[in-house]
Amino acid sequence: MPHRPFITSTLGVLCTLLLLCALASTVSADGPADNRSDTVRPIPPVGVAISIDDRHALEAALKDLANEIEATRERLATKPDLLAYLPDIQIFHKAVRYALDYNEFYKPKTEIPAAKRQITLARERAQALREGSVPWNRQTGLVVRAYRSKIDDSVQPYGLVIPDTLDLNSATPLRLDTWFHGRGEKLTELSFIDQRLSNPGQFTPPNTIVLHLYGRYCNANKFAGEVDLFEALEDVKKHYSIDENRILVRGFSMGGAACWQFATHFSGLWAGAAPGAGFSETPEFLRVFQKETLTPTWYEKKLWHWYDATSYALNLYNCPTVAYSGGIDRQKQAADIMALALEREGMELTHIIGPDTGHRYHPEAKAEINRLIDNIARQGRNPVPAKVKFVTYTLRYSKMLWIELQGLEEHWERAQVEAEITDATSIQISTKNVRALSINMPPGLCPLDNTLTPTVTIDGQALKPAGVFTDRSWNPHFRKSDDKWQIVSAPQGTQLEKSPGLQGPIDDAFLDSFLMVLPSGRALNDHVEAWSSKEQQHAVTHWRNHFRGTARIKLDTQVTSEDIERHHLIIWGDPQSNLVMKRIATQLPIQWNQEGIRTHDKIYPTDKFVPVMVYPNPLNPHRYVVLNSGFTFREYDHLNNARQVAKLPDWAIIDISHPVTPRHPGKITDAGFFDEQWQLKD
Repeated sequence: MPHRPFITSTLGVLCTLLLLCALASTVSADGPADNRSDTVRPIPPVGVAISIDDRHALEAALKDLANEIEATRERLATKPDLLAYLPDIQIFHKAVRYALDYNEFYKPKTEIPAAKRQITLARERAQALREGSVPWNRQTGLVVRAYRSKIDDSVQPYGLVIPDTLDLNSATPLRLDTWFHGRGEKLTELSFIDQRLSNPGQFTPPNTIVLHLYGRYCNANKFAGEVDLFEALEDVKKHYSIDENRILVRGFSMGGAACWQFATHFSGLWAGAAPGAGFSETPEFLRVFQKETLTPTWYEKKLWHWYDATSYALNLYNCPTVAYSGGIDRQKQAADIMALALEREGMELTHIIGPDTGHRYHPEAKAEINRLIDNIARQGRNPVPAKVKFVTYTLRYSKMLWIELQGLEEHWERAQVEAEITDATSIQISTKNVRALSINMPPGLCPLDNTLTPTVTIDGQALKPAGVFTDRSWNPHFRKSDDKWQIVSAPQGTQLEKSPGLQGPIDDAFLDSFLMVLPSGRALNDHVEAWSSKEQQHAVTHWRNHFRGTARIKLDTQVTSEDIERHHLIIWGDPQSNLVMKRIATQLPIQWNQEGIRTHDKIYPTDKFVPVMVYPNPLNPHRYVVLNSGFTFREYDHLNNARQVAKLPDWAIIDISHPVTPRHPGKITDAGFFDEQWQLKD
């Protein structure tokens, strides 16, 4: 098959975008009803009632399985190496229990037998594990495994395709392809596991492990779904020898959107990327595909930079990428708009197009994708290339190969770094909107001459940090003060400031371990108490629905010093009702007491207003506190994955005299980002 006919040109991109806009005026997209926030359909959908006999049979089998899991835990209490495999059993219990408890059977004729098969498989594994054996650890073919998430202690599934040709006893590291699934509002743990036990998926390259991500359900692998990839990868590496330089990201439809995200935000980690269809940003996709009229606030526009792959297009300089679209697929818009973004960065997208093809892979195009991606995989990733280009808008994404950022001059504005090893003793770096950075070359990988003092020139200023160590590692740190770069001994400053993993906004607190802290007392105002209680229940319900876990919860009187050390604290109530909030209230930049809620220039009465915010915990500044908020996108946003983006910045003042809606927790009266020192901006 000829190569060139499957690749678009810039002119083709422009024509296709015009065609898609025209189609948007006549095609119903996901349906006009999904653009109405007053009648939002539930996601996950309400399931189908199963028979009493089936329910009783499954409940009895689950009870027996729970007893076996507990017996296995007790038997292996002194054998932590074997106990670590318990999630591989627990995941089947969770899958069936969720389907029963939350009415998530959608096709009982196939799902009831699937549930029974999964319980049987779990019991077989439990028996083997009690006997000191882990047979699925050496199994080829289709394997389902699980890990326990740091975020909420939930057990999360993933699927593997292990080729029969692989020698699992060999120490030779293996290529690994990740696969992100398409949108499935009925893709419960039960149905995902059933698929992963019966279907190898779209691509099964030879001598390659394929990792199928659940991604915590239907969120395009954003937020906790993003963390899912890295937690699953970490778990896979415990059991299989994986080549760090031959990991690739792939996906189609919603999974294509996830692939665009990981390819652009974490470009330095992958040997290559192969996104298919999907979406690559929020505003244009919703206008073209969903026909939605958008009226974003100024801070919502800034927050689009969290997940819009178009904002991070420059990073594909560091990651070979092969995009795919069906020629008549409306989701071709994703690759087309990425092609335009890449053109602005001086690059041309390799875009394979299936002729006269809708939302699927064309067989000949699929063969061409395999040819290109297999060639890319054979080359592998270079962890220390001579040149790095990096763009980011937030320290949530602070690393690109051997460049690491520790501080920005202003979050949610474009920050850029270009760094090049020019000879054996010199590195040239240019920056924009950066105030602190490090060079991090791991042991054995620094190409500089370790007998000579290197020179690092940043924005025209020559600096001479300490030289390369004998293990060929190198990790100097630099910080800008009064527009002058200096060599510093540590990556972080001594003052409170936004830093990687502690930069906001509110939703960022739900990408790591969190604990919800409930009040034990009465609030300043009954309206605040009622609103906070309902919002807390809403947060717990929607965490379960959309990120498939159970939020940790404690009363304020039960919070320990270990909790404060380990978790972000999500605190509900007010400084009178919640003892933990009372301890820190005077140390927060927004003051909240009986006199009112004070921002930099206004005071709001406590009878109808509530502040929500994220801030470094004064009791442990390495963790967040969040006041009165779960993740900030709501029911309306779950109807289209491109809407599932952060809706509030670092802080907001909510007028709770206005009703809660599927889009807002009340009327957003004021909102903003804290500055880089976590203070209110004037």
